[in-house]
Amino acid sequence: MRSEEEVTRAIHLYSDTVKRICVVHLKNSADTEDIFQNVFLKYALSSAVFETPQHEKAWFIRVTMNACKDLLKSFFRSRTVPLDQVVEQAAEPGDERSEVLEAVLKLPEKYRRVVYLHYFEGYTAPQIGKLLNKNANTVYTLLTRARQLLKNDLGGEWDAT
Repeated sequence: MRSEEEVTRAIHLYSDTVKRICVVHLKNSADTEDIFQNVFLKYALSSAVFETPQHEKAWFIRVTMNACKDLLKSFFRSRTVPLDQVVEQAAEPGDERSEVLEAVLKLPEKYRRVVYLHYFEGYTAPQIGKLLNKNANTVYTLLTRARQLLKNDLGGEWDAT
């Protein structure tokens, strides 16, 4: 079990990352809050030793993604329809950033993950491959296809590189 100071430090460092991953996967603020609490509770109860800050961040990303997947696969989730779809907007409606965020959230999950990790967290394709247990070339392919889908959805000349 970790000390209160360690947990507070981790929340300070990784809370934004965990929340963004949840929003990208779940598109729902209530579920995002639940997963957020679960991830940091798991960290507080964990005795894992991290070699580097990057290793610790990767642990948070992996645990968050797994928790999101578990929630999406749950019996309750698959048998209910949400009353509302709450998408936290990063910008005002009509803003170009808002359009891009909406387009990213519409992508299939396999594309959303790699786009998020690459563009929002700054990971390279080989690093994403390790996090997602995929070949680096597969990640490059997913990024290319995601860019094409975004270009088609946003219409026109958009270059994500």
